[in-house]
Amino acid sequence: MSQFTSIEICSGAGGQALGLERAGFEHVNLVEFEAPACQTLRLNRPHWNVVEGDVRDFSAVLLPGVDLMAGGVPCPPFSMAGKRLGAEDERDLFPEALRIVDECRPQAVMLENVRGLLDPKFEDYRAQIVGRLESLGYKAQWKLLNASDYGVSQLRPRVICVAIKKKLADKFSWPEPHKLPPLTVGALLHDLMKENGWKGADEWRELANDIAPTLVGGSKKHGGPDLGPTRAKRAWATLSVDGHGLWDAPPEPDFEGMPRLTAKMTARIQGFPDDWQFFGRKTAAYRQIGNAFPPPVAEAVGKQIFAALSTKTIFKAAEVVA
Repeated sequence: MSQFTSIEICSGAGGQALGLERAGFEHVNLVEFEAPACQTLRLNRPHWNVVEGDVRDFSAVLLPGVDLMAGGVPCPPFSMAGKRLGAEDERDLFPEALRIVDECRPQAVMLENVRGLLDPKFEDYRAQIVGRLESLGYKAQWKLLNASDYGVSQLRPRVICVAIKKKLADKFSWPEPHKLPPLTVGALLHDLMKENGWKGADEWRELANDIAPTLVGGSKKHGGPDLGPTRAKRAWATLSVDGHGLWDAPPEPDFEGMPRLTAKMTARIQGFPDDWQFFGRKTAAYRQIGNAFPPPVAEAVGKQIFAALSTKTIFKAAEVVA
């Protein structure tokens, strides 16, 4: 059992939860609305307590003493791809996250969202969140992190808010970027592309010589899975990848042209281990993958939070000895 516990809201397919688990946190509750994502969480970690339902109906009043409250609240209110209504969007769940923080008063808070939240348009909104956290006894800060700095083979910029109880806040520091660049798409996926004996796999590896564009999960309002809008599809084409959809299996031996990715390939690009299973058919699985928080990024930030909280344990131990 870990010395630190956590609860997570808007858990999705478990990217953040997996990263925080690797960082040393033990999850008490994971709250998720989408049924396929809940099944994914249960499929991979049967011991996790998955609460399926609307976070608005979840209460943490009976969970005092939890060390970390984390979550990746919905991004459409702040995404460049949406109307950017912010607080006016009914999908804005930051108020619910703050309510839960108030209910359980954890030692630390970690909330993740899209880069658009850092735009000047939302400056007052960010200030309100920081102000509310400070009123609850935390020191909060925002940071833009690129997944590619932490071993993920796509840029994927994400905005992270970390809030630590004020007495421990000076013990937290953001994770340093990795010294080595991430693998190119070709190097990362070469073994998967040649699983069915595709003769062009070696040549393709050399053509896919950069990291991936940011994966997008899409929405239920649109059709089957693809790799994003026209601009994104063009970027994928420069890597010799057909972004107009996903395949169920890698290319056959005599395939010619640009291959499509499989869901397993996109999961690897997102930083999931190959043994992480996604519940549902291809479209449902890819929505979970494309909307996920890359586990390596969550792990990197989680380790820094864990280290900051550990200083409290050290201080207590020193007091006992004294």
